[in-house]
Amino acid sequence: MRKQIVAGNWKMNMTFPEGINLIQEIINNPSSLKGAQLIISPPYLLLNQAVKLTQGNNISVAAQNCSEHEKGAFTGEISASMLNSLQLEYVILGHSERRAYYGETDQLINQKIKQCLANNLKPIVCCGEILKERENNEHFNVVATQIKGMLEEITAKEFKSIIIAYEPVWAIGTGKTASPDQAQEMHHFIRETIRNSYGSEIADNLSILYGGSCKPSNAKELFSNSDVDGGLIGGASLNAEDFIAIANSF
Repeated sequence: MRKQIVAGNWKMNMTFPEGINLIQEIINNPSSLKGAQLIISPPYLLLNQAVKLTQGNNISVAAQNCSEHEKGAFTGEISASMLNSLQLEYVILGHSERRAYYGETDQLINQKIKQCLANNLKPIVCCGEILKERENNEHFNVVATQIKGMLEEITAKEFKSIIIAYEPVWAIGTGKTASPDQAQEMHHFIRETIRNSYGSEIADNLSILYGGSCKPSNAKELFSNSDVDGGLIGGASLNAEDFIAIANSF
C-alpha cells in the first residue's frame, strides 16, 4: 500500500523561535501522531532542532534543497552528507521556485538526486508546468521531459526511495484553480510514465503528492482521487491547525 504523506514546505519563513513554536504545536496535537505520515521542511537553521523535537513521533524532517556537489569551495551551499549527519530523512528537490528563481535544470536536479541517494536521503522530486505550457496543451510533454531528465541513470532500486510531487505552477498565485480532476489526470499520467520506465510494482508503490495550493477546504476532495497520495503544502503548513487538518483529510 502506498504511503499517504503530507509534507509542509515552510520556504523562507519562520525565525528560530517561531519555528520551534510551530513544531511544538504540531507535536502537541494528538491527531498529528496518527494517520498520514507528516513531513516538515523548515529552513536550514531549524533542521537540527526539528529532528530532535520530532524523534519518536510520526513526523519526519526534510531539507528544502541541497548542493549538487559532494563538498568543496562552494560558499553558502549545503551538501547531502551534511544533511545526512543531522539524521533527517528527506530533501525537496526541483521545486518550481528553484527552477524559476535560480535557473535549476533537470540535469542539475539529477545531480542533486544522486547526491541524496548516495547519502541515504530520500528525495521529494518536484515537476510541473507553467501557465503558458498548460494553455498550449504541452503539460504532459513538459512533465514527461522533466521526469526523464531528473531521473537519468537512476536505477529501479534507487527509485524506491523517491517521492514525486506534482506542482501545477499555473494554478499557484495566478487566480486560476486546478480541479481535482486535473490533479488526478496528471498524477495518473506521472504514475504511468514511471510504470513505463520502472515497472508496475514500483509505480504502484510510488507516492505522488499534489503541490498546488492545497488547503483544508479542498484537501479531502483532492486526496479522494486514486492517484493522489497526499500533498506538498506551502502556506497552509505555517499554521499547525491547518496543516493537521489537511493531514486528517484522507
